[in-house]
Amino acid sequence: KFTRVPRPFVDSSSLVLTEEVGSKGVITLNRPKALNAINLEMVQLIYDAMKRWESSKHLVIIKSVGEKAFCAGGDVRAITETGGAELAKKFFTSEYRVNALIGSYRPTYVAFIDGITMGGGVGLSVHGKHRIATERTMFAMPETAIGLFPDVGGGFFLPRLEGKLGLYLGLTGFRLKGRDVHKAGVATHYVESKNLPALEQQLLASTSNDEVESVLERFSEKKDAGVEFVLQKHLKQINECFSAPTVEGILKKLEQDGSEWANQTLKVLHKMSPTSMVVTQKQLELGAKMDLKTCLRMEYRLAVHHAIDSDFKEGVRAMLVDRDQNPRWNPTTLAEVDPARVEKFFGPLPDGDELKFEDDDPKASL
Repeated sequence: KFTRVPRPFVDSSSLVLTEEVGSKGVITLNRPKALNAINLEMVQLIYDAMKRWESSKHLVIIKSVGEKAFCAGGDVRAITETGGAELAKKFFTSEYRVNALIGSYRPTYVAFIDGITMGGGVGLSVHGKHRIATERTMFAMPETAIGLFPDVGGGFFLPRLEGKLGLYLGLTGFRLKGRDVHKAGVATHYVESKNLPALEQQLLASTSNDEVESVLERFSEKKDAGVEFVLQKHLKQINECFSAPTVEGILKKLEQDGSEWANQTLKVLHKMSPTSMVVTQKQLELGAKMDLKTCLRMEYRLAVHHAIDSDFKEGVRAMLVDRDQNPRWNPTTLAEVDPARVEKFFGPLPDGDELKFEDDDPKASL
């Protein structure tokens, strides 16, 4: 019964397409060959559109071109290969401002996380009110495998998942697919991908937030429909093993557990950057008690420190550039990770720079 609202002409060569449909706005990531990975230009275009619509729209949808990926992450190769600390500062400042804006956005924000949704793509969706997963969704925060940490507000949303699930996902980079993204609480709704065009059409025909809610409710499958959550049978072990106060303690508990699942998990963790795992555990512990903006300020410090001196460059080389899957971590073992160096990652930046938001109190800081 809904007629499609005619869309204005848009420049289809732009990396981010924006459309206005009455009191609604649509942002479309348009870099399918790079799995819609976001670079500095894209982040700035998204921010500009969101600010432009902040007081004039009641609904904003974000989606992407192509069936493979919503957004496979931030373009970390550009940072490690060309820009170093300066590009890192620009990129993470812009990206984290978008993450914070999504978290406090006045219009209702709906993300269609159809396809690969990792790293920066998680940041573009998870802080918004509604996240729609499909059978093609693949969610992961794989940063410890590239010598980084689950940023884009990972320190805020991961510890707020059930029990120790978030820490498990953040340390292992475990991939959740389809309905499991919804069951884990990362997505708010699950809709078959073939129904997304009709869902979008009805959302764009909606006239109130209540109507948005009822449209989403109508299209979405119930969380308990069909098969059980992929990690259901291991949740008790995850909560037990990942409640240890240190990463070394987690490994010890996994060794004591001795099950096939525990041994597989140990194998995965032994591949990760030891420094990244220690940083990640502390990040989530602190982030559990922070609001989103405070958490992003902490993560900005972490990100810039990582661009200056960490396993980040080596991890990107091994996993994304040379693809030899053989990173040479420094140090190579957890026992050698220097607590003073870990503290330094969380400390002020060398030039006293901090992440600032447009509506900040000038005195605001960590």
